[in-house]
Amino acid sequence: MPTDTLPVDLADLDNFMDGRTPWRMFDELRRSDPVHWNPETDGGSGFWALTRHADIVAVDRDAATFTSTRFVNLEEVDERQAAIRRSMLETDGPRHMALRRLLQREFTPRAVAGYATFLRGLTARTLDAALAKGTFDFVKEVSADFPINVLARMLDVPDDDTERLIDWGNRIIANTDPDYADVLLHSAESEQYRDLPFRSPASLEVFEYGRELGARRRGGNGTDLISKLVNQVPGDGEPLSDRDFDNYFLLLVVAGNETTRHAITHSMKALIDHPAEAERLRADLDLMPTAVEEFLRWASPVYHFRRTATRDVELGGKQIKDGDKVVLWFPSGNRDEEVFADPYRFDVARTPNDHITFGKGSPHFCLGNALARLEIRIMFEELLPRLADIRLAGEIRRVRSNFVNGVKEMPVTVTLA
Repeated sequence: MPTDTLPVDLADLDNFMDGRTPWRMFDELRRSDPVHWNPETDGGSGFWALTRHADIVAVDRDAATFTSTRFVNLEEVDERQAAIRRSMLETDGPRHMALRRLLQREFTPRAVAGYATFLRGLTARTLDAALAKGTFDFVKEVSADFPINVLARMLDVPDDDTERLIDWGNRIIANTDPDYADVLLHSAESEQYRDLPFRSPASLEVFEYGRELGARRRGGNGTDLISKLVNQVPGDGEPLSDRDFDNYFLLLVVAGNETTRHAITHSMKALIDHPAEAERLRADLDLMPTAVEEFLRWASPVYHFRRTATRDVELGGKQIKDGDKVVLWFPSGNRDEEVFADPYRFDVARTPNDHITFGKGSPHFCLGNALARLEIRIMFEELLPRLADIRLAGEIRRVRSNFVNGVKEMPVTVTLA
C-alpha cells in the first residue's frame, strides 16, 4: 500500500503517468485534506478535490447544489460554448432524464443479456486471433477490439468501421496525450476548436459520420441506437435538435468504448500481479460476478468528473463558493479505508464491495453499467480457462490524462492451457 507523503497536484498530468503517484496523492488527501483546494497552472481557476467515498457520493447525488450543466471536466467554458457542446452528461433535471430515457431500455440488464451469445462468439474470435500470437499488445488485440465491436453492433455499423471508431475515441478522450491528440487541449491551436467537444477536431469527423447514418435511418423502423435517437421524441416533448443528436452520438461512440477497454486492461493487469487470485478465479468461475465488481473497483477507469457549486455551501469544513469547481475523484473513493477493508488488497471474492465506479445513487449513474459488467464477465470467463500463464512482456504505457485512467500499451506473453 502506498504510504509516501509528497506534494499533491491533481492538475499536473505528469503525476498520472507512472501508475503509482495518483494513489499516493489520493491517500495523502484522504488522510489530511479530503476537501482540498487544488490550483491550476494552465489558466484554470482551480478546483476542490473530493477524495473520500462519502463526500463523492453525497455531491454526486445532489445535482441541485452541485450541477453538471457547467461541464463535467476541468476545462472552463463560457455559456455560449456550453450551449453548443452540451450532451446528456452536461444536463440535469427533467431534460437529463428525458434524454436518458431515450435509450434507457436498450441498456437494461434484460436488454443487454440478449447480447450474451453474440458476446461469447465475439470473445472467442478475439481471443483466437490474439492468443495465437503468443506475445502481443493486450490493449490493441483484446481490450480495444472487444467493446468497440459490441458498440458497432448496437449502432448497426459495418465491422470495417470499428478501427475508425477506436481512433476517434483515442483522439477525443485523450486530448492531453501527444500520442493521440490532433491538438493538445491547452495549446494555443486548440482555441480554434473551442466549440467542439474536448476541443478535438476529430469531433467533426464523428458528427459527419453520425449525421450520415441518422439521415439514412430517419423515418425507418430500425431497432439500433441511431434509429432510436432519430425516430423518437424525448419524454419532455422537446425534440432532439441537430446539435443534440451530434453530441448524443459522439457520447455513445466515446463513452461506450473507452471506459470498458481500460477496465478490461486494468483487470488483466491485476490478475497478472496477483496470480493466486487469478488461479482462485480460474478454479471457480462461479466467483466471476463478484470478481467483476472487484475488477471495476480496482480499475476505476474514469479518474474524475467535475461538478460546479450553484450556491455557497460548506463541505468537510471548507467554504465552497457559488461557481467553484468541485471534482469527484472516483479511484480515491474506491480505495477509501473507511469503506473498504484493506483497500489495496485485490480480492476476487470481496464482499461487500460498495464501489463508485459507475456513480452511486446519482442521476448520472452510468447508463451502460449492465453492458460493461456483461462484457467484462464474459471476457474473463472465456479468457482464463485458456491460459496456463500470462505475464508482462514489456513496459506498460499509460494515457497522459487525469480524466481517463487509460493504458495505451500492455505487451504480454501467454502460455495456453
